[in-house]
This record gives sequence, C-alpha cells and structure tokens, in this order.
Amino acid sequence: MRWVLALTVLPLMAATDPPRLVFSKSFPGSTPAFVEIALERNGNATYKEAADDDRPLKFQVSDEETNTIFGLADKLGHFNHSLESPLKVAFMGTKAFRFEAGTEKQEVKFNYSEDLDAQVLLDWFERISETEQHMINLERTVKYDKLGVNEALLLLQISYEHKRLVAPQQLLPLLDRVVKNEAYMHMARERAAGLAEAIRSTK
Repeated sequence: MRWVLALTVLPLMAATDPPRLVFSKSFPGSTPAFVEIALERNGNATYKEAADDDRPLKFQVSDEETNTIFGLADKLGHFNHSLESPLKVAFMGTKAFRFEAGTEKQEVKFNYSEDLDAQVLLDWFERISETEQHMINLERTVKYDKLGVNEALLLLQISYEHKRLVAPQQLLPLLDRVVKNEAYMHMARERAAGLAEAIRSTK
C-alpha cells in the first residue's frame, strides 16, 4: 500500500515544478561558440558559454520581462511544433528552445524561423546574451585592463542606447566600482556614472 501511495504522490510533486525556459545556440567559429540561457518563471536566470560550465552567471530578470518571454513561449505552444523555415538560407547557428514544467518537456531546434513570435523570442534571448557578454567583458577589463575600461563602457553604452540590455541592474556593482576608483580614467568614470544613473532611473 505504501508503494502505491508513493507512486501516486511523486508525479504530483513533479507536476508542481516551476516552469523553465532554456535557450541554447551552437555556432562553431563564432564568439562565443556556444550559449545557454535558462530562465525560471520567478525570473531567476543563468547564462553559460559552455555546456559543462558549473559556475554560470546568475541574475534576475524583471517580472515584466519574464512575463513577456513566457507569454511568447505560450503563443508557440511550448515548442510543440517545428519552427524551421523551408527557405534555403545560410547557416546561422543551431538554436534550441526548450520548455520544462514538471513532467512536460518539449524542445525544438532550428537555424532560421519565419514565425514572428519565434523571431521575437529569439531576439529576447539574443539581448540577454548580449547583456551577459558585456558583463563578462566589463568585469575582465575592470580587473585586468584599466585602460580598456572606457572602451568596454562605450560598447555597453551603445547597447543601452539601442535598448539591447535585459536586466541591466546586474551591471550596477561594476559601474559603481569604476565610479569610485580614481585609478580609472576620468572619462571612464564619467561614462560609468552616466550609465549607472540611467539604469537606476529606468522603471
């Protein structure tokens, strides 16, 4: 009787697991050659540039952004159908969308899709990837290349002005570190201060 009870309880527990979206892109020869982003329904997110990375970047996506991303996954039926375009186009990397929720797991892979919702969802993940690459680049220059900090900030500023950043608040500790440290160029400190102020003022 206990075994029967256990078997009936376990599927119910699994079904309560929070929904999770996973995006991956493999494009040998590009930089980075691999990207994986996992986003939970509560906004917790991770970013990897290697499938076996056991120390991924962790950050928090806003409720509004998370709702939008999961809403697109809903429109796409949680990836229950093909998204690949029949058009003959150049190889742009193998992308994959995966939806996980308890026992439900569905994944679709594609090179290029004409589905507008898929294109918008892909752009969201590309923007997240762009943000995390800025995070990695800025952290590296802050630690090891003080003269390169201003260039890293300039590239970050361009992405910010083109509205390409997702969850930019994660960058604030690094920006504040530059602002407060006189070892960095005055121009870099001013640019970091302006970016930090703009990010903080964004709702």
